[in-house]
Amino acid sequence: MSSTEDLDYPQIILQYNSGFLVSKVMFTASELGVFDLLLESGEPLSSNAIAARLGTSTTGMERLLDACVGLKLLAVELTQEGALYRNTEISNIYLTKSSPKSQYHIMMYYSNTVYLCWHYLADAVREGRNQYERAFGISSKDPFGAMYRSEEEMLKFMAGQNSVWTICGRDVLAAFDLSPFRQICDLGGGGGALARECVSLYPNSTVTIYDLPKVVQVAKEQFVPPEERRIAFHEGDFFNDSIPEAELYILSKILHDWDDDKCRQLLAKVYKACKLGGGVLLVESLLNEDKSGPLETQLYSMNMLVQTEGKERTAAEYSKLLEAAGFGEIQVKRTGKLYDAVLGRK
Repeated sequence: MSSTEDLDYPQIILQYNSGFLVSKVMFTASELGVFDLLLESGEPLSSNAIAARLGTSTTGMERLLDACVGLKLLAVELTQEGALYRNTEISNIYLTKSSPKSQYHIMMYYSNTVYLCWHYLADAVREGRNQYERAFGISSKDPFGAMYRSEEEMLKFMAGQNSVWTICGRDVLAAFDLSPFRQICDLGGGGGALARECVSLYPNSTVTIYDLPKVVQVAKEQFVPPEERRIAFHEGDFFNDSIPEAELYILSKILHDWDDDKCRQLLAKVYKACKLGGGVLLVESLLNEDKSGPLETQLYSMNMLVQTEGKERTAAEYSKLLEAAGFGEIQVKRTGKLYDAVLGRK
């Protein structure tokens, strides 16, 4: 229900109206290297010094810095020499490239790819399909062919996904005790951040990352060090190729890319390959059962519309898909963060 105050002056509508401006300010400051420079400098800097070091206009940089202060991404101190800017603690941790918890790569993916697809959201709603054709002039029929349309784009996507697991990975893997599962297969494991988190949390387990040959190649070269002996790789397309036997299959942010028929098809293959007594762990952002929230998940579901063939689902919908494939003893754990966990047993 709206309060009288909202009806007299629609604060929330005005906030929503400028929501994309907020994102772009943060994305731009990250892209230009503002947070990295302020971390490296070890001391507050003036807008003139920042503009000179980053090769931008002074007028543009001053406004960008002030907007970041308004967003509490930077702090400012007014001195006799003028305004001096420094990172806030949250920016040091999450917005600098060198931080182990950096969200830089996922933000750049949102800024340069997702943002362009969302320009065509109305078309996606009218047509009920992704918008790669309009956004990038490439076929919408193969979402991952579109997502991986160049090595650079694939690298951006993989690095972005890795950054998500640096802040969410441990929670979803610790939602259930997975220590009884020694042989784990991470289907569509991409850059391997979740697999690395898994072997860190469960040191007696081994994880095989199963992904497309070109993804595996990049993961080996860029993301998973060769000395990490507990992680192996298996090249393949999980819809068209066989799936190796394992005790536990992790499907993190996989089912939300596909419609129900494709999900049933994939889960049936997983069930067939799974060892007796084994299981499957779904890592997804769960909608409330009445689909009233969480807002982040509702927005992700819109993003699935503009980028994939899938959608976000409720715990009951995922449970139904698992049961249709033969899995039982289904348990659901909400982490209170972006991603939740659903465990099914064979």
